[in-house]
Amino acid sequence: MGSGVFMPHELDFSTITLQDTLDLTVLMEEESKERYLELAEQIGSSHTDDATGFFIYMAQNEEKHSRELTEQRMKLFGTKESTVDKILLAEMQYAEAPFYDEIRSFMSLRKALDIALGSEKKSYDFYNKAMVQIKNEDVKKLLTNIRDEEIQHQKLITELMSKSGEDLNPEIGPEDVDTPEQ
Repeated sequence: MGSGVFMPHELDFSTITLQDTLDLTVLMEEESKERYLELAEQIGSSHTDDATGFFIYMAQNEEKHSRELTEQRMKLFGTKESTVDKILLAEMQYAEAPFYDEIRSFMSLRKALDIALGSEKKSYDFYNKAMVQIKNEDVKKLLTNIRDEEIQHQKLITELMSKSGEDLNPEIGPEDVDTPEQ
């Protein structure tokens, strides 16, 4: 402690309620959507439409997951206030969304795809662990479907990586960009 280094921890699903699990998954999917839109924006100006379109497609998938989870949560718990917040999400190592500092200007397509693949793997692990404690069959089925979609997302990212070839636009840093003189 005191080192200034953020160390995410693993969530013990046996210590949280079904409502908390649903609230957490909704937040996780919303965060993921935001990150995919950030990736689309970062990549959009300097790479192919395929990559930008792919990240927008992924954001739409995360939005769909969020909507499905929200519907299930409302069905079971109505408007009962959530006790889960983004701070807990940020503390978890299984949150799907990349950490804020992973997405930056001048990022290569390869780096963006690597980040996306890592995020989808984290999400799969998250849902796999969350399902162990779930007794409600409807929720378990929904989490299973979303978890299985994470595998499909991983395959889509891997395909895009292979279609893009070996040269996935090397990363450049801000120091590599000329700044116009005033």
